[in-house]
Amino acid sequence: MTLLKRLLRRDRSEAAELYAAIVARGRQPHWYAAGAVPDTIDGRFDMIAAILSLVLLRLETQPESAALNTALAERFVDDMDPQLRQIGIGDLVVGKHVGRMMSMLGGRLGAFRDGLAAGDIDTALRRNLYRGEAPADAALAHVRDSLLAFHAGLAATPMDVLAKGDLPE
Repeated sequence: MTLLKRLLRRDRSEAAELYAAIVARGRQPHWYAAGAVPDTIDGRFDMIAAILSLVLLRLETQPESAALNTALAERFVDDMDPQLRQIGIGDLVVGKHVGRMMSMLGGRLGAFRDGLAAGDIDTALRRNLYRGEAPADAALAHVRDSLLAFHAGLAATPMDVLAKGDLPE
């Protein structure tokens, strides 16, 4: 009963601005034009998940941001559920689809974490944004360079600024 009460009482606005900023960043046309990310439902999910992954990785660096990290992941789930229903996924399988999406997000977190540590995110991008299809070198370079600049900007952004949804350019 206590868990249920906590879930029902939780502040639904927590991380709302940050999540909205992540979605807006993932919808920017340059990802799909210059970056050749497929402009499809899957491609948009993949781009938003990439941006979200980088933000979550930034939040991981600050133990005091654990609550924001959790709220952001919950916001993602809260957003994906109605999105799935809107495209016609039935009530009985929405939970499975959301579970798969969370698993995909977890995979991206690992892939970006490893790629950033190794200094090469190209493999993560090919697998997760292009789903194994090799993009043109210029398109891959555009996305890679843009995401690396975003990652560097996140590292320099104070946590309180980030929590308000002010993402670096």
